[in-house]
Amino acid sequence: MINKFKKLDWGILVLLLLFMCISTMIVHSATSYDPRYASYDTKTVIFYCIGFGVVLLMSMIDYRLLLKGWYIWYAIGLVSLVLVFFLAKEINGARSWFEFGGLQFQPAEMVKIVLIIGIAFLMGRRQGEPLLLTNDVLPVALYAFIPFLLVMMQPDLGNAIIYLIIVLGMLWIGNVKYTHVLVGLSVVVGFILVFGILFNTYNAQIKTYLTEHEKLHWYQRINGFMNPGNASEKEVYQATKAKIAIGSGGLAGDGYLKGDSKNKAFISYPYSDSIFVVVGEEFGFQGSAVLLLLYFLLIYRMILIAFQCYDKRGSFMIIGIVSMFVFQIFENIGMMIGLMPITGITLPFVSYGGTSLLLNMLCIGLVFSIKVHQEKYELDT
Repeated sequence: MINKFKKLDWGILVLLLLFMCISTMIVHSATSYDPRYASYDTKTVIFYCIGFGVVLLMSMIDYRLLLKGWYIWYAIGLVSLVLVFFLAKEINGARSWFEFGGLQFQPAEMVKIVLIIGIAFLMGRRQGEPLLLTNDVLPVALYAFIPFLLVMMQPDLGNAIIYLIIVLGMLWIGNVKYTHVLVGLSVVVGFILVFGILFNTYNAQIKTYLTEHEKLHWYQRINGFMNPGNASEKEVYQATKAKIAIGSGGLAGDGYLKGDSKNKAFISYPYSDSIFVVVGEEFGFQGSAVLLLLYFLLIYRMILIAFQCYDKRGSFMIIGIVSMFVFQIFENIGMMIGLMPITGITLPFVSYGGTSLLLNMLCIGLVFSIKVHQEKYELDT
């Protein structure tokens, strides 16, 4: 066990400690104006302490044991996604969360790592050879489609999109054929174009339908992104206020705890989905750049570990995790500066939230497990 500890990536552990300090500070600032959230910064420290325990525990477990039981984790994930329709409490128009004694758990978060494990197993059968359409690509697509559909029905568009990104990232590194890539891109681009045309053509009818089914917030988010000039003030309120707050931060920011938009409650969920607004407003471009640099170093270290893997399945799993992190970072920051539509995606390792943080720490522990057990894999082969 001592040898395993020595093989951990201490650079990543240092980065996680920095993220813990940053997250605690920003969550404290984001909740300082409202006494209802006074304990969120303390809870963040507690979640991180538990998370470090999860990292160390996961790193001691041979990741190949998870690969052997991939179908078991998949079944558990699907059952949990089905149960939310019967047992979960509706929050913001979606049934996505279980509640246990004041604690909340989101199965859709857990299923991300289930997908990564299962896809790595399915693609690992090819041992790095080009993926075949019927034997590899289609089974992977079907494997991911069922949880994707269940999460869309909740509805949780943010996590559903992340599932797609995980699949695409892993297929790309799994040596998918370029012809399959072109077909896939054509389908995606065609879908986006058709969706945009139909949405604008039947805009009024779509608004009426979603209003009748109590899903007006879906329309408001999509219309606010696609037609910002014609959208109502309510539809673009969050995006507009976020851009104003980040812009007011300038180069050096307004100063810690001094964010005017945040303190006057102009920003929705500043401790969670909109936490980057607090960073941009109070620390400016310089603080935002430092945060992005830390993310770059984290991703860089993980990719280096993937390159050093003897086991292709380990590399696939790490790239799946990297794809998930990169998209969440891009989407969260992009929606705050107007590049992406508003979704409920948190900023990894910074936003408040026990489920998402523990899942992210579990992913880091899985990366460590892959790194620690590569020497054993080399001896076994």
